[in-house]
Amino acid sequence: MQSKETQKIVLYIVLAFGFSIAVRLIWVYQFWGIESFLWNDAFMINTNDGYYYAEGARDLLQWSWQENSLSPVTSAASILTAFFAKILPVSFENIIFYMPAILSSLVVVPIVLIARELQMLRAGFIAALMASIAWSYYNRTMVGYYDTDMLNILFPTLLLWSLTLALRTNAHKYLLFTALEIVAYRWWYPQSYSLEFAFFGLILAYVLLFKRESLYHYQLLAIMLIAMMGLPDLVRLGGVLIVYKLYQKKKLDAHIRYFLAFAFGLFLMSGGFAPIWGQLKGYVFGASIEAKGEELPLHFFTVMQTVREAGKIPFDVFANRISGHMITFVLSCVGYIWLCVKHPIALLALAMVGLGFLALVGGLRFTIYAVPPLALGMGFLIHMVASYMNKKVLIYAFITLATLGILYPNILHVIQYKVPTVFTKQEVQVLDKLKNIATREDYVISWWDYGYPLRYYSDVKTLIDGGKHAGSVNFPVSYMLTNDQEAAAKLARYDVEYTEKSFDLAKDDPDRNRSNIANMTLNNGFKDTKDFLNSLHVSDKLPQKTRDIYFYLPYRMMSIFPTVSRFSDLDLMDGKTIRKPFFYQTNRFNDTKTSLNLGDGIVLDKTKGVLKIGNQEVSIKTFYITFYDKDGKMVRQKQELHKDGRLSIIFMRSYNSFLVLDEAALNASYIQLFVFENYDKRFFEPVLLDPSAKVFKVRM
Repeated sequence: MQSKETQKIVLYIVLAFGFSIAVRLIWVYQFWGIESFLWNDAFMINTNDGYYYAEGARDLLQWSWQENSLSPVTSAASILTAFFAKILPVSFENIIFYMPAILSSLVVVPIVLIARELQMLRAGFIAALMASIAWSYYNRTMVGYYDTDMLNILFPTLLLWSLTLALRTNAHKYLLFTALEIVAYRWWYPQSYSLEFAFFGLILAYVLLFKRESLYHYQLLAIMLIAMMGLPDLVRLGGVLIVYKLYQKKKLDAHIRYFLAFAFGLFLMSGGFAPIWGQLKGYVFGASIEAKGEELPLHFFTVMQTVREAGKIPFDVFANRISGHMITFVLSCVGYIWLCVKHPIALLALAMVGLGFLALVGGLRFTIYAVPPLALGMGFLIHMVASYMNKKVLIYAFITLATLGILYPNILHVIQYKVPTVFTKQEVQVLDKLKNIATREDYVISWWDYGYPLRYYSDVKTLIDGGKHAGSVNFPVSYMLTNDQEAAAKLARYDVEYTEKSFDLAKDDPDRNRSNIANMTLNNGFKDTKDFLNSLHVSDKLPQKTRDIYFYLPYRMMSIFPTVSRFSDLDLMDGKTIRKPFFYQTNRFNDTKTSLNLGDGIVLDKTKGVLKIGNQEVSIKTFYITFYDKDGKMVRQKQELHKDGRLSIIFMRSYNSFLVLDEAALNASYIQLFVFENYDKRFFEPVLLDPSAKVFKVRM
């Protein structure tokens, strides 16, 4: 009998696992043969952050990384990837592309095992099918989405399984399983504090209400705290193994409450609530500016207001991302509530459900956590409704149709969710050429979105990237890209040299605790950052050059140029906006003999040379046309319209794109260098000029 059940469990897991991978291969089928998505005969990944871990894995395999390169050679994802690359006869590119699909599909294992413990194996199979491809889970674990998300839900679902078994069986092995899962989860994803503590809080509440005299439950709480301490992974692992050994020998039985208090003290002293509060401040209570520094307090624009995943989302999007459809979501909630009534142990999943529902205020990234519990709720609902039917044919028909019904909107989403690779082959070719021009110690200036890919493909250093993008480090780069070439080149030299210098500063050096822009201002004898920035146009004083600097300017940055400019369009002394450059881009337009409709209520009257923006009329100063000739050379044409005009229009013919911009945006280094290839020889020289991306070297 036991053997039959085991066979059924294995069958359900294998079928659900295979289904999860098969659905993820739809993307591969859709884009098979598209050369622009391939590099080294393999698909490129489709998430920027993935290049961070890929860089670490690459350096581990080569056992080569330079000092202060920020390569994540100690990160779990990089270590695991390097391990797979070492033992598997598969190319590195294919490993990082397919790893997310394979590892994330393992989530079906704990889901089926939890259902088995609750005597609803059939419901677990349905839940595993649904959870493995639900919108938000699929979006962050599809092929090519090489990021920590490929195991970020597996670990807490495993934790839910071991805690369920621990509370239902009181078996000592689940004390160890639970603690090891916490250690592994933190090793894999250092931001796992909040969810770990949520599970701990639920167990604590249960103990205080119902199990105050239970030795086992105090042991569970204590070993969880040891595993959750803010100490190195090996220290926590060692602590867990020692405590478990003491449990086995009954050394702590008589003093378990004192030991629990001791464990809680260690938890607090090693960090405790600090990381949890930090995450809440960032995603829930994030402000639009942040103040830093003491001697020179500055205000910076924060990145959280520009990150989509940290923004509030409509309820229908929230519901769809968790269950695929509003109706399915409501039924899943009903099923989960019913499950909790029949099996109160399911209340443990509130840790994941609660974090998932935080998406309503903290952003869509959190919805992924609610997927497994609510999928179990949906599976349970189908299972229970079917149990009221007395004919096998009717039961099987209902379960089949209901399961197909809940899977359909999710599979439809997968088919429609055609996410491209981060870069195209043409763009990567530019970066590959740059790798042979720049050295590993050189810096490449670009926006933080491209930091990780730059480091991976060109093997260079960057000032900002997907993890290093606080307002204080974004400000100088934003200023370089959105101001004139002289200011851009000089500030680039300052920021690079100050960044390198900061690595060697002593811990008690006051410069270490200030931003680069604050140190630049104070070291040059100014008390106001505006005065220092203005001095860049009148002073040739610069830090000593220690390495080369390049500007990487891709066409794709055009769409986020207004966002880039926001980080430097403010007075750092008081945080107030000091300029609002006008910039508008479109490739959807309607051209007639008398007018040019650019969309969004913006129309150019060709006869008058006036741009109508809603109810306003603005004179056009200059009309530009740029295009590449048959030899691939940039051609620029210019027509003056009104000397007192406030705006200019650029038709980038080769890109079939129009730009409408004011004088400040027109003179920005990014526009002058990329759009016009108009470089000031005193400050820049061209290195690579490709329509997809252009690289210029700073001459200072």
